[in-house]
Amino acid sequence: MSIKKPGLNTICTHVGELEDKEYKGAVSPLYMSTSYAFEDVEVKRYPRYFNTPNQVALSKKIAALEHAESAMIFGSGMAAVSTALMAFLSAGDHIVLQKTLYGGTYNLVTEEFQKFGISYSFTEGLEPAQFEAKIKENTKVIYIETPSNPLLTITDLAAVATIAKKHGLVSMIDNTFASPVNQNPIDFGIDVVIHSATKYMGGHSDILAGAVASTAEHMERIFHLAKNFGGSLSDYTVWLLERSLKTMGIRVKAQNENAQKMAEFLYKNKDVQAVYYPGLPSHPDHELAKAQMKGFGGMLSFELNETIDAYRFQKALQLIKSSMSLAGVESTLLLPTKTSHALLSPEEREHQGISDHLIRFSIGIEEIEDLIEDISQAIEKSKA
Repeated sequence: MSIKKPGLNTICTHVGELEDKEYKGAVSPLYMSTSYAFEDVEVKRYPRYFNTPNQVALSKKIAALEHAESAMIFGSGMAAVSTALMAFLSAGDHIVLQKTLYGGTYNLVTEEFQKFGISYSFTEGLEPAQFEAKIKENTKVIYIETPSNPLLTITDLAAVATIAKKHGLVSMIDNTFASPVNQNPIDFGIDVVIHSATKYMGGHSDILAGAVASTAEHMERIFHLAKNFGGSLSDYTVWLLERSLKTMGIRVKAQNENAQKMAEFLYKNKDVQAVYYPGLPSHPDHELAKAQMKGFGGMLSFELNETIDAYRFQKALQLIKSSMSLAGVESTLLLPTKTSHALLSPEEREHQGISDHLIRFSIGIEEIEDLIEDISQAIEKSKA
């Protein structure tokens, strides 16, 4: 593509697309082969090496979306997280992680790292000084997630990047909740950006994938481990993910708008005792979110009053689905204590501020009036 600085929706639609030279179709052709020639070719292609035609094309689109030099796609978000982390950590190394993390990442660190001789420290808060205070002589990586899952806390990207560079560390972020539409951490100095592409990149609750974007040098290091870990993605799913990315910009912007209106409705609702959404002026990190995000995202969490049974509330919903995942075009919600953070102990959940009344809400693209009506009727049916 010859346009020097294409806009978001142009990148989503056109960057990295494959040309159908034979039939001139409007979409990228799908190359299903798992076996390619190895003689008289410039590139020896093999699916586990992340270099089939569709894999390479999609990686270019993701790199462009995250303002990165290079990117790779993986079979799941956790495949992306684990491969990126282990590419920069070895026995005897140490990592600093923020307190509030996706439950799967927390479990990976706390359950598996000791087997590899890797030590770790979690911050108590999200202030920059908290991260610097945890750094040791053998620290190699700082890992953050913002907005966080499920409380939508905001971490200062530029401050963490500055600390990492000061100490010669690699900074990494899980950018899933924001998506590239709302936040580009590389612009603030973060080194490695990770996504569960299952979420906003896929956007239709029918794709399982992960992505990592960074400099060409960092991605080469990640590739050498990835090809041994074997977390590559099938080309059919790659093709579906490219299709989904074409509409990511307009989908996420619609979800941003709906989430802002829903957060404002819930904040004023007498049956709701707390709302966690960075787009609300009441959110403690609102100003920081405004400074580093282009939109506040489609995710929010809220706590019902103790007189309302959260489980009965879920069962009473008629339009909004009770579902494990998030970021689809359909609205879904769940109780983190029963799903995403169920493997944490009650003490660990309490330490992170995750109560039994907390509900994580993924806003879809439905009419906001319909979503508000569904929430309202479910609350009324669930009152003690």
